Amino acid sequence: MAAYGLYTHIASNKFRSMLLLAGLFALVYVMVYAGALIAEAITYGGAPLDYYMAAAARDLIKAFPYATGGTALWIVIAYFFHQSIVDAVTGGEDVTRQQQPRLYNLLENLCISRGIPMPKLKIIESDALNAYATGLNQRQYAVTVTTGLLNTLNDQEIEAVLGHELTHIRNGDVQMMVVAVIIAGAVGFFAELFFRSFTNFGYYGGYRGSWSSSSSSSSSDSNRRSSGGAAIIAVIIGVALIALAWLLSQLVRLALSRSREFLADAGSVELTKNPDAMISALRKIENRGELPGATSAVMELCLDNPREGFADLFATHPSVDSRVDALVRYAGGHDPGPLALPSDGTSEPDNQIPAGEIPPPLPKAPWSDAADPANSSPGAPSGPWGNPAGPWGRH
Repeated sequence: MAAYGLYTHIASNKFRSMLLLAGLFALVYVMVYAGALIAEAITYGGAPLDYYMAAAARDLIKAFPYATGGTALWIVIAYFFHQSIVDAVTGGEDVTRQQQPRLYNLLENLCISRGIPMPKLKIIESDALNAYATGLNQRQYAVTVTTGLLNTLNDQEIEAVLGHELTHIRNGDVQMMVVAVIIAGAVGFFAELFFRSFTNFGYYGGYRGSWSSSSSSSSSDSNRRSSGGAAIIAVIIGVALIALAWLLSQLVRLALSRSREFLADAGSVELTKNPDAMISALRKIENRGELPGATSAVMELCLDNPREGFADLFATHPSVDSRVDALVRYAGGHDPGPLALPSDGTSEPDNQIPAGEIPPPLPKAPWSDAADPANSSPGAPSGPWGNPAGPWGRH
């Protein structure tokens, strides 16, 4: 389902979330079948290959309710406790207005200006410059920022970052990423469990001994040799299926279009009306966002993920240069280039270039929805993201 703008992006995210959840169950069933295939081959070493395949299918049918229940339980645990897990990994802590009045007021003003419910606010004690949003429903939504970002960015830039994260919440990107983490975590857990069980059984359960003895006597018994070969083939198929399921779970993030970051940047500009602040924030954060100890799943939630994929093929975020270029071309922003942060601890970079006048005619962004003339005021430009009222309705 293609996404061409903010509204279709939200609908596309909901559709893909359902597909990914269905894919989670499918991958678990594949792994259960693979585990049963390996177990049958180890337990009955003298049967033909078709026996192992049929026996594994019967085992899958018997285990189906247990696999379904276990997967559903995993989803329930992730639904209620994913925020606690992420906080445990990153060290995020809830803060109040009294503790962080500057940050709290900036976020509250953005929410009030558009009638957006206020998410929870969290802080990570880290010199890294980054932020991310989490949550699966209105009661869980939270925006987390690092102390390094607070100490380095000015108020307008922080406001742009907060607008970016609020847009992720509004667009359903946060739910999509959490679902992807659930899939990768569940399948990864079961894959490791199967491989550990297989290794331990092989070493302690007579796997090596029984097959070695069968192989030593196979020179005088061709039937036994062919049966042993079928068991080996069954084990190889089972291991391959588990490895394939694990690989697919790790690549599931490729189903998440990287356009979500462009759209979140666009939503930030729509909220703040300040493309230069978003550009400046991206330039300051560039290559300075690595969170120590954070898993790859957590880094995929962040404003910037400096962990690039192989030849950019598996990168979860577009480059900062491409995001800045989009803001310059479609929002009239001005790019000061890579910013050299000063050594005196101030928040203004040494090579900050003041913004000039925004040129009046702007090209239409390729990911935007068509503007609705009925909602546009006379003489007011619709802007590169369509309706001037933005994704949260009319002013």
